[in-house]
Amino acid sequence: EELRDIYETSPTVKIGFKRLKSWLNSARIIFGKAVHSIENHLVEISHYFVSKTTSGVMEGINNRIKLIIRQSYGFKSFESLREKLLACLFK
Repeated sequence: EELRDIYETSPTVKIGFKRLKSWLNSARIIFGKAVHSIENHLVEISHYFVSKTTSGVMEGINNRIKLIIRQSYGFKSFESLREKLLACLFK
């Protein structure tokens, strides 16, 4: 709950970063080694406060592209694959 609140209510990158660091210090007892992993990627994680988006959308697009490529096995040209990708991704 506290972590979600940080992401949903932090108005600026600076405030979000500070609140996240504070939460990590208090969560260290409960989450142990996981906190260390989060701290290693804290700058990248804090980029959420800039655009309010996650990599989830991009991961979904990448998975869809991989699926289309698998389904397109045997296409004779890159142009055919490109046309199918554009048709499927930008309906």
